[in-house]
Amino acid sequence: MKKSSPPKKSAPTRKNSKRRPGPQTDAKKSTKPLVRKAADSRPSLDLDESIRLSKLMSERGLCSRREADRFIEKGLVEVNGEIINELGTKVTRRDSVRLLEQALAHQDKLLTIIINKPIGYVSSQPEDGYKAAMELILPGNCFGDETYSWKDSRCIGLAPAGRLDIDSKGLLILTQDGRLAKKIIGENSEIEKEYLVRIDRKLSEEEVDLLREGLELDGKKLKRAEVEVLNKEQLKIVLREGKKRQIRRMIELVGAKVTGLKRVRIGQLKLGKLPEGQWRLLEPGESV
Repeated sequence: MKKSSPPKKSAPTRKNSKRRPGPQTDAKKSTKPLVRKAADSRPSLDLDESIRLSKLMSERGLCSRREADRFIEKGLVEVNGEIINELGTKVTRRDSVRLLEQALAHQDKLLTIIINKPIGYVSSQPEDGYKAAMELILPGNCFGDETYSWKDSRCIGLAPAGRLDIDSKGLLILTQDGRLAKKIIGENSEIEKEYLVRIDRKLSEEEVDLLREGLELDGKKLKRAEVEVLNKEQLKIVLREGKKRQIRRMIELVGAKVTGLKRVRIGQLKLGKLPEGQWRLLEPGESV
C-alpha cells in the first residue's frame, strides 16, 4: 500500500492556514483544481504523531471519517500535492491536506433539514411504537414548496445532529453533512443550545445559582450554563454541552421537575416561525 510522507521542508499547515484564501479566490488566481484547505485547529496535539489520514481530515473539519474514506478511495484527497487513494494511509499533523473539486461539489449537495419536532416523536430510529421525526419530512409538511419525502433516496443518510427526547419539542437538525454534525455535537463543541423550560415550582436564588454552576452528572462537573428566570414557572437555559436528558436531570437535582421543554436555538440557527410538525431546508448562507 502506497503511503505518503511529509516533505522535510514543508511548513506546518497550522502556520499556513492564517493567510490562506478561500476556494473562490484560489480559483481566480490559479489553474489548479479548486480545493478547500483546512487548518489544524488543535495545535496542542503532537504535530509529528503518525495518524490515519481520515482521522486528520475529521480533526480539521474537512469531513467525517466515513466521508474521508469514501473520498480517499475515489482519489479525491491530496496530501502535500500527491493524490492519495489507499485507505489507512498514515500522515502527520504537519501535512497539507486538500479536497479536490469533485469532493467539494459533493459536499455542497449534502442535505440539511430543520424540523420543529412535536412531543411524541423520537429523534432517530422509531422505537416502542413511536414514530421517528424524520417521518415528518413530507411535501405536505414542508414550510415552503419543497417536494422531499423521507422515503426518497435523496434523504438517505440523514441523521440527527443533537437529539431531542420524546417528551421534548422544538428545533431538531437532521443532516447528511458530517462536518455540521461534528460542529454541533463533537467532543470539543462549544455550540450553544437554547431551551425554554417550564417547571413545577418557583426556584430559589440558591437553586438557580446551582443550575448555572455547581452541579455534576455522571460523576463529572457540568460546564457553566446560562439560566434566566422568565417567571415563577419558566426558565431560559443555554447549554454548551449535551448529556442525555441533561436539563431534566439538572432540574431534578435541585428538587424540581420539568413539565415542558422546547429547544429554540442551536448556535446562530433559531427555530423562528417554523410551525410545530413542519420542516424546511437549511437556507444558503445559514449556519450554526
